[in-house]
Amino acid sequence: MTPRPSLASARPVARPRRWLRRALVAVVLLYVGVLIVAPLAGLLHGALADGLGAALATFRDPQVQRAFGLTLRISLPVVVVQAVFGTAVAWMLVRDNFPGKRLINGLIDLPFAVSPVVVGYMLLLLFGRQGLLAPVLQALDIQVAFAVPGMVLATLFVTLPFMIRELAPILKAFGIQQEQAAATLGANGWTTFWRITLPALRWGFVYGITLTLARALGEFGAVLVIGGGIQGRTETATLYVYRALDERQYVSAYSAALALGAFSLLLVLGTEFLRRREEKKR
Repeated sequence: MTPRPSLASARPVARPRRWLRRALVAVVLLYVGVLIVAPLAGLLHGALADGLGAALATFRDPQVQRAFGLTLRISLPVVVVQAVFGTAVAWMLVRDNFPGKRLINGLIDLPFAVSPVVVGYMLLLLFGRQGLLAPVLQALDIQVAFAVPGMVLATLFVTLPFMIRELAPILKAFGIQQEQAAATLGANGWTTFWRITLPALRWGFVYGITLTLARALGEFGAVLVIGGGIQGRTETATLYVYRALDERQYVSAYSAALALGAFSLLLVLGTEFLRRREEKKR
C-alpha cells in the first residue's frame, strides 16, 4: 500500500506557488497601473494645475463645445452603421459558406494592422481633389475630403472589427438548435432572430457597441488626415487636444483629453458592471 504524503511535505510545494501567484498579480497590477492609471492620473494633475474652475472653464469655450459636438455627430452614425452591418457580417461569416469567405474574414482585421494615418491618406487618394473618384464627386457636388463625410468614412474603417469580432464567437457557441426548434414551431426568420438569436447575442452586441463608440470618440490620425483639422469645421475633440497642446494651452488640452478618456473608461466599466449585476440576479 502506497504511503500518503504528509502535510509537512506538501507545504514547501504550496509556498512557492503562493508566492508565484502573488508575484504574477503584482506584475499585472503594475502593468495595468503604468499603462492606464498613471496616464489618467497625469491628465487629472494637468487639468487641475490651475484649479477646478480653470478646468471647467474649458468646456464653456464654444470651440470646445463645437469639437465635442462634431465628435458625437461622427460617432453616433458610425455606431448605428456598425451595429447593423457588423451584425449582418458576423452572421454571414458564422452561418454561411460562400466564395471569398476566408479573404473577407482576414480583411476585417485590417484596421488593426494599418496605421490610421495611412487610412486617411488612402481616403485622400480616393476622394481628394486629385483622387480617383474626384470627377464623380464634382459632378454630384459632394465633398468628402476635408469634410464630415470623409471623417465618418475614416471612423467607419477603424471601427470595423469590433462589432464583428464580439458577435462571431457568441454565434458559434450559440449554435442553431434553438433556431431550428423555433422554425419547426412555425416562427419565420425575423421572429426567430428577434425572439431567439438577438437575446442570446445581447451582451456581445452591447460590448461591440461600447468598444465601437469608445474607439470612434478617440480616433485621431485618420480624421486628421482626411478632415484637415479645420478649426470650427472639421476639428473633433481629439484634434482640439492636439491643437491646444501645440498652442501651449495645457489646461484646456488636459481637461478635454481627461473628459474623453474618463468617458470611454466609464463606458466600458459601466457595461461590465451591468453584465455582472445581471449574472448575479440569475
